Amino acid sequence: MSIDAVQKANSGHPGMPMGMADVATVLFKDFLKFNPKNPDWINRDRFVLSAGHGSMLLYSLLYLTGYKSVSLDDIKKFRQIDSICAGHPEFHPSSGIETTTGPLGQGISNAVGFALAEEILKKKFGKKIINHKTYVLAGDGCLMEGISHEALSLAGHLKLKNLILLFDNNSISIDGPTNLAVSDNHEKRFKSYGWNYLKIDGHNYKEISKALKKAQNSSRPFAISCKTTIGYGSPNKSGKASSHGSPLGEDEIKLVRKKLKWNYEPFKIPDELLNEWKKIGEKASQEAKKHEVKYKKILSKIKGLNSLKNLIEKTKNDYLKNSKPIATRKSSEMFLNIVAKLPNLIGGSADLAGSNNTKTKGHKIIKPGNFSGNYIHYGVREHAMCGIMNGIALHSNLIPYGGTFLIFSDYCKPSIRLAAMMKQRVIYVFTHDSIGLGEDGPTHQPIEQLTSLRSIPNLNVFRPSDTIETFECWQIALESKETPSVIALTRQGVNPLRLASSSKNESSFGAYEILRTGENISVTILATGSETSLASEVGHKLATDGIYSKIISMPCHELFDQQSVDYKNKILKETDLVVSIEASETNFWKKYTGTNGLNFGINEFGKSAPYKEIYNYFELNTENIVKRIKEKL
Repeated sequence: MSIDAVQKANSGHPGMPMGMADVATVLFKDFLKFNPKNPDWINRDRFVLSAGHGSMLLYSLLYLTGYKSVSLDDIKKFRQIDSICAGHPEFHPSSGIETTTGPLGQGISNAVGFALAEEILKKKFGKKIINHKTYVLAGDGCLMEGISHEALSLAGHLKLKNLILLFDNNSISIDGPTNLAVSDNHEKRFKSYGWNYLKIDGHNYKEISKALKKAQNSSRPFAISCKTTIGYGSPNKSGKASSHGSPLGEDEIKLVRKKLKWNYEPFKIPDELLNEWKKIGEKASQEAKKHEVKYKKILSKIKGLNSLKNLIEKTKNDYLKNSKPIATRKSSEMFLNIVAKLPNLIGGSADLAGSNNTKTKGHKIIKPGNFSGNYIHYGVREHAMCGIMNGIALHSNLIPYGGTFLIFSDYCKPSIRLAAMMKQRVIYVFTHDSIGLGEDGPTHQPIEQLTSLRSIPNLNVFRPSDTIETFECWQIALESKETPSVIALTRQGVNPLRLASSSKNESSFGAYEILRTGENISVTILATGSETSLASEVGHKLATDGIYSKIISMPCHELFDQQSVDYKNKILKETDLVVSIEASETNFWKKYTGTNGLNFGINEFGKSAPYKEIYNYFELNTENIVKRIKEKL
């Protein structure tokens, strides 16, 4: 079926499904706990295809075992626009496709997240209710990617004994044999991480079964190196790179059928064999059904956001009684202090908890073998952190957030992009968001990062201007069930701008008027984050010279772009001159300011100095901006 689908699409990867078919068959037949009739059953085992190019293996398994999500017609339309059978697996709820993979190594980090979520919930509800495995199928390429090192290392450290990795050890990549580029000793590598490791013949059913049985009771994560032949069964292309990423060709497929004594036309599965596969799915469903009653109340118990709004309102009002200049990273910590005990919120940071202010007094650390906490020390593993958070979010109703510096979002971006693609509620706390971090210099000062993140579809990028906006942005992020969120925060203190109590979440509009200096205004000034205070100073200074303006705080471009035309015109079209101020690259702002506008920002790398000196160096100060606006008017 897999080679037929690849051939019909005239593109795809037949080699891996052929090479790992034996392992997958034993897994689904004798070990995997799943339910085709209720694919979202919370206590199912998770099967992650990290080697996502071999997607036809997954689609074939789902069809054969009776999942309604994948039909034979879908498989015949492999890689076509109206089929669930995309070139690489794409997450769909209730489908059996647990996560989006394809960028190699991502599935490994997702699997670590799944396994971690299982341990957290097992500790919360008991192993009689939550007790399942996560299986991840990974290839040579997955293990070459740096994210695999980060994720496997953390999994070993945390002793995630419910995690089983099936290594498709076929020694072939696109360019040819893997020894062109790698000579790692995989066994020593895994054992150095604290994993168990076992080598088997990936085409020997007894060895496969014995290894999987041994892995069930492991006290640490378990890797099974399955020595396989890519394109197994192909007389001329097995064991060769030519079977990796191209159709075998009609002539070679005829030879495969002859060698395997498969005397059926393309896509035809004999009834006897198809019935055996359906029995596997039916048996799994019946076994799962025995335990369904236990799980009905679990998801509701880990939602935890019901009282959030009232809690936030009270905290905002308490703050306004004694508002003062404060870094928005500290404002974020204040917010986390009130929500840290939500039963489904899982915090963390990539070795920057004290700098990102992501850990509060209400947090308890998740430690090796002890998963009773709600905070993860990811270590210096930004990429894996974000991939793992994707797995945590996908697993159930858990909401993960993780912190690092905004500059290191570049290390995170592939996983952030996949979170957006999968519509997962993952929250990224990115502090030290500009030249305002000061002396650490241009290596740590973000310039192009905000624009890069804003260009990702279905990602909300928040840059709050003060404490109240920070609370509001956090609230939106927690309530955005199908959109991940970036919250970019300052290192330096910023002045409070919102001084009056309001039950309305102004930040939910993406942009709103925060100050008007007179009735007859001639300039609109847009700003975010720490530069909103600067914009206010500019507005007041202009007013002393008889030039009146309105100041627009724009904490989230994406939410503003979703507003009505009338609302956007109200914000942007009242004056001929529109100005933007943000300590980052300026081109992105021109969609709002137009060709006649002014854009104040930074289009080169930063400097190492006290932050106020750097702002002056780049002429991001009241005097220069007022002068330029006057000249323009």
